[in-house]
Amino acid sequence: MEQLKVGATAILFILSIMVFGAPARADAPAEIRALEDRFVAAFKAKDVDAIMKVYAPDQTLVVFDVVPPRQYVGAAAYRKAWQTFLGSLDGPITMELTDLDVVADRNLAYSHSIQHVAGTDKHGKKLDLTVRVTDVYKKAHGRWQIIHEHVSVPVDLDTDKPDLSSKP
Repeated sequence: MEQLKVGATAILFILSIMVFGAPARADAPAEIRALEDRFVAAFKAKDVDAIMKVYAPDQTLVVFDVVPPRQYVGAAAYRKAWQTFLGSLDGPITMELTDLDVVADRNLAYSHSIQHVAGTDKHGKKLDLTVRVTDVYKKAHGRWQIIHEHVSVPVDLDTDKPDLSSKP
C-alpha cells in the first residue's frame, strides 16, 4: 500500500510539471537583470554590437518601436535602426533603466521597465525622453535573448502629442 502511495505521488508530481510547466530556476530573473545591465552599458557606450547581443540574432526578432517605421522584423533591420539612432547623437548619452519587473519560466520570460534617455543630437538639440519597454525573452543554447520588444510612450489625448517625460 505504501508503494502505491509513493507511486501515485510521483505520478501526480510528473503530471503537474507536464500541465503547469517546470518551475523557473531561481536564477532566471537574475540572468535577465544581468542581460538588461549589459544592454544599459552597451547603450551608454553607443556599442551597437554589444547592444545586439541581447537580441535574437535572426528573423525571429520582432520590435514595435515608438518611432517610425513602428515595426522591425529581424536582427539586421533592428541593428540598422540602432546604428541610425546612435549615429544621430553627439557626445555622451545617459540611460537609466528603472522599475524592472521580471517574470520567468524555464525557457520564456517577460519584463517591463521604464527607461530614461538623455543626450544631444548632432544639431545641438537636447534629447530627453522616457519610454515604457516590455520585453519577451527566450532561452536558447543556455542564454536568454530578447525575441520581442515593445517600446511605447503615453499619449495626451487632448493634444494628440506623446508624453516623453511621463511620470507614474
